[in-house]
Amino acid sequence: MASDRKPQAANRIPIRFADDSEIPLEEDEVGILEQDQTPGDGGEQSAAADPSESKATGGPALAELVASRAELKRLQSALAEAQEAVARRQADFENYRKRVERDRNETYNRVVGELVRKLLPVVDNLDRALDAERSVETSESKEFRHFLNGVELIAKQLDDVLESFGVEPIAAVGERFDPHVHEAVVTEPSDEHEPDTVIEELARGYRIGDRLLRPAMVKVSAHKSDE
Repeated sequence: MASDRKPQAANRIPIRFADDSEIPLEEDEVGILEQDQTPGDGGEQSAAADPSESKATGGPALAELVASRAELKRLQSALAEAQEAVARRQADFENYRKRVERDRNETYNRVVGELVRKLLPVVDNLDRALDAERSVETSESKEFRHFLNGVELIAKQLDDVLESFGVEPIAAVGERFDPHVHEAVVTEPSDEHEPDTVIEELARGYRIGDRLLRPAMVKVSAHKSDE
């Protein structure tokens, strides 16, 4: 006698749509579809369930997942393009800032350099006057010594002003002769110094940044056989 009990349906019903057959599914998408196709609390899916209902349930869910994934990829691509554009703009702005800063420094050094060049003869004469007074053994009055100290303070104040503008003196005595910053006015044979050594500074040289304002006028040592 044939049993009237209907056979149990499979727990999972494979669903395949003609429109979505070529779209690979991610693991989370497959899980969502399986969850949609899992039977209810009874543990079994009714054999009388209409396949068209399963198709109606799976089709929109799959389409929504595919559309969401495509939108996510589009947004990720747009984000990458926006980040690349921001990085280029930032690099361009940094290059512009450096160029403006370099031009500003060059302009500043040029203007200050022209002013300092006109002041250098005054500085030289003041230094020569002080050196002449220091080298003479005198019995000047106390008042004159105070006056000389005042002039020395003025000379120091002038040097401080030049330093505040970024003007630096060029090292000379004891240094090896450098034609880029030194100008050899006199050569003197010497056994006490290595050849091409600056042994005396006749006029101080100055620079501002990498800009040479005036080379140092120097006396340079040489071998005695090179007289």
